[in-house]
Amino acid sequence: MSRNVGIIIAAAGFAKRFREAGGNGNKLDARLNNCSVFAQTLRHACATHLAVHVVTRPENIHIQELCRAQQIPFTLIESAGLGESIAAGVSANPHWNGWLIHLADMPFVPPTMFVQVADALALHELVRPRVNAQPGHPVGFAHRWYDKLSRLTGDNGARELLRAEAVHFIEIEDGDSQCDIDLPSHLDQENKHAAS
Repeated sequence: MSRNVGIIIAAAGFAKRFREAGGNGNKLDARLNNCSVFAQTLRHACATHLAVHVVTRPENIHIQELCRAQQIPFTLIESAGLGESIAAGVSANPHWNGWLIHLADMPFVPPTMFVQVADALALHELVRPRVNAQPGHPVGFAHRWYDKLSRLTGDNGARELLRAEAVHFIEIEDGDSQCDIDLPSHLDQENKHAAS
């Protein structure tokens, strides 16, 4: 395993779609099975034994408490978009050899997927999982991407960087792992499934 690759969890979004669809509060605090959405995402990331760094908003108290309880470093930012969050997380960890960019509302990605992407960064500059021709997360960037990642702005994330470069894809069959929690109905479906 590449020991100096870490995971950046972007947890500084507004969850606009979730609220517009009737969701209450921060979707990352919403209950998913026996914990919160964010708690499950963080648990899976920590189970890899890779370094983890969280980027979140000052008002996300629950997320900060979970990070403190597990001694996970975090950066507070009034983020205007995913690009800005990525830049903050990467800039806080310039000593890493690579960064796995992950979204906090994707709690089903298993620890093994993070490890596969991290390992592949030893041979490739850009790595991400893919299922049924759809690219997924986490997205791995080797250290040569530091300057561009640390200067990202706005809400476009690293999409423009990925368009311009050859990405090494890891083909996976577990499509469910790539589901995110975007709407209250997604929570309902998962909680019903767990209870059945």
